[in-house]
Amino acid sequence: MTKTTYFSTPLYYVNGEPHMGHAYTTVVADFLIRFHRLAGDDTFFLTGTDEHGEKIYQAAKDSGVETQAYVDGIAATFAEAWERLQISHDDFLRTTESRHTDVVTGVLQKVYDQGDIYYDEYEGTYCVGCERFLTDRELVDGKCPDHNTVPELRREGNYFFRMENHREWLANHIRETPDFIRPVGYANEILSILSEPIGDLSISRPRTRVPWGISLPWDEDHVTYVWFDALLNYVSALGYPEGDLYKKYWGSARHLIGKDILKTHAIFWPTMLRAMGAPVYAGLNVGGFLMGPDGQKMSKSLGNVVDPFVLAQRYSSDAVRYYLIKDVPYGQDSNIGELALVDRYNADLANDLGNLVSRVRALLLRHTDGKLPEAVAMPTEQEIIDQALSLHGTVADLVGQLRFWAALEEVMQFVRRLNRYFNDEEPWKLAKAADGAERLGTVPYCCVEGLRIVSILLEPALPSKVKGLRQSLALPGGDLEATRQWGLAPVGAKIPETADILFPKAEAPETDEAETENAPVATPGSKKGASKKSDSVPPAAEPDVEEEQISIDDFFRVQMRVAEVVRAEAVPKTDKLLKLELLVGDEQRTVVSGIAQFYDPDDLAGRRVVLVANLKPAKLRGIVSQGMILAAEDAEGNLALVEPDKQLASGATVR
Repeated sequence: MTKTTYFSTPLYYVNGEPHMGHAYTTVVADFLIRFHRLAGDDTFFLTGTDEHGEKIYQAAKDSGVETQAYVDGIAATFAEAWERLQISHDDFLRTTESRHTDVVTGVLQKVYDQGDIYYDEYEGTYCVGCERFLTDRELVDGKCPDHNTVPELRREGNYFFRMENHREWLANHIRETPDFIRPVGYANEILSILSEPIGDLSISRPRTRVPWGISLPWDEDHVTYVWFDALLNYVSALGYPEGDLYKKYWGSARHLIGKDILKTHAIFWPTMLRAMGAPVYAGLNVGGFLMGPDGQKMSKSLGNVVDPFVLAQRYSSDAVRYYLIKDVPYGQDSNIGELALVDRYNADLANDLGNLVSRVRALLLRHTDGKLPEAVAMPTEQEIIDQALSLHGTVADLVGQLRFWAALEEVMQFVRRLNRYFNDEEPWKLAKAADGAERLGTVPYCCVEGLRIVSILLEPALPSKVKGLRQSLALPGGDLEATRQWGLAPVGAKIPETADILFPKAEAPETDEAETENAPVATPGSKKGASKKSDSVPPAAEPDVEEEQISIDDFFRVQMRVAEVVRAEAVPKTDKLLKLELLVGDEQRTVVSGIAQFYDPDDLAGRRVVLVANLKPAKLRGIVSQGMILAAEDAEGNLALVEPDKQLASGATVR
């Protein structure tokens, strides 16, 4: 029986145009739904816009535009944005559509009739940005932590949903369903909230104050609270309660959200569903915040806003998609920026993948008349074949764990293996050797067949570029099942004589960002007085017996952890810097280290090093370095990494 899969993004609030946060969640959801389609699932993917509420009414008023016209315009920009990022949704729902408002009205009446909604007057602190009352526990220094504003004190009559009645049920459901909220840290956060009374939920606003919304069916003087309205989109789009889509897909529903709307989705929504008599959704996947390249919240006034649509126009939408999936560990807060995108694009896509495709094409056109030759596998090829056929299971497991960056890294490690194989076998020399004909067929075929499997596994991240890759090598497409088989590249197929360069080398734009390139990276010899544009690592100073001593308390302020090197690569235009991707427990970090003269990047993957984990991040050559790995240095300036002599787990404390 075919598995059903339903993914949704939040319905994005139309008080402003699409931004990077919207793009990230939507790209991740699209990556997941494309992966499940390749797996043969029967899928449904929903996105859309949330168009009611006080903020939208005020935004339209400030713009001097009638409210419906205002939301029509903003909704259109979201639809256009997702087209530019190749988002393959099955439905785009707007909460002003009658198919949604009718469901909201029906649910309200049902819950009201069964006694789960009542009228009362309430006084409390109200955040206009959140459009809800906040408890004292939610405030930080008297302010809303999401909007950094002091809430208003409001007293008004509202209708309330008896949410408190469902608190114990919800806490038990979360405890008994380990993958209900992921990553697990967010489940623990909700359980902490549920450990105390949560109260009832105000689900209406006086029409005199908020005229833009869905009227309560029993009281025209009140409109529905925007969250009680918007959350119902996940079922209204499926034709709840009797629609065929609802019956088919709702049981597999998994929502993707940002952590700023965790409480509404993890508490409000499940309790609403239970009151409606509907099954709770299957799971909630929660992403972290995206910060600017300087590590601060994006703000026009700070000049650190990263526009995904400008980047897509500059580097391609595939490049933006790949960067967001590869460089942002899902569930964690992350810094992003254009320079980091260019680094990732050049390293993985231009240098590794694109360069391999170009070299293989050149060889085929020069020595086999552009036709894919037959292959006779030898032990070297068998190693590559085994690695290729194991990719499917590894990648699928990592995607299921929401470790998207690691899934893509597995594929790219295989691409690098193909590059090494191509270099080691030197097929361009085989054409001149008397006994080289057989190997001249085997080497390019092995590379092309490997790239066929790579193209399928990368398709959810690079939907357009993998099509170009397959066209340039005369390869068929396929689903995930086709990655379990070797030898599907068609022998004798002729590749086109010309093909566009898949990933032209990207140049980072001139920037006025203050980049700290002299931060400590590998040894105690890195000095603050180094030149800003220097990537050198100065030798350690001679020991001074009279240098200042520190206390044990000073030492324990330094947090050191065992870290596993996932991958390493040279930093462009430097001789001494390597960019390391490290795994520290469940966290991924990027560290720039001045060890390139002493270690080959390919030899570092899998090694365990010691990381100074609480060092202030510093920018080196446009890369934010999140710590420092330790190395010893002798009198001649030779470096040796500090490594544990036993196989300790990544994240273990060093003391």
